[in-house]
Amino acid sequence: MTEIVWTGSADSLTLNSVAIRGPRGFTLIELMIVVAIIGILAAIAIPKFADLIRKSSEGASKGNLGSIRSALSIYYGDMEGVYPHDLASLTVAGKYLSAIPPAKAPNYHSDTSDSSTLGGACAVVNFDANDDYASGPWRYCGAPADPDFGSLIINCTHTDTKGTTWTSY
Repeated sequence: MTEIVWTGSADSLTLNSVAIRGPRGFTLIELMIVVAIIGILAAIAIPKFADLIRKSSEGASKGNLGSIRSALSIYYGDMEGVYPHDLASLTVAGKYLSAIPPAKAPNYHSDTSDSSTLGGACAVVNFDANDDYASGPWRYCGAPADPDFGSLIINCTHTDTKGTTWTSY
């Protein structure tokens, strides 16, 4: 709303318009639109964020698997073609690994590197589940008579974000 004001002397009048200010603030509909937009953005962003956390845990597990496999290869070379009988042999004196890194199977099991306890409710595939090496998050076959001697996999039959079974890595 504007108000018209005449200013000046009697022989020269000037017409000025001055805006009258009303109460300041936002209307209820404006606030409701902003809240709705924030709600839509949150509904899109939160699932994406959870997916990123899962992918980072998968990447960490795959990286840790690569570290242990590299240590196994170096051990194999140092011992002239003999794999260790268990993963704990890689940590002796810290020559190959300072510690067995944890397996991070996201949303399925707790993070652990303990190879002496059963790593969740996953079944062991491609190996004999009754042997001494079927426990823990890492599935290492250290029995020389086994055709899979020296093999290391993640001891979980769940799938990752791409639908690949963990034991196939």
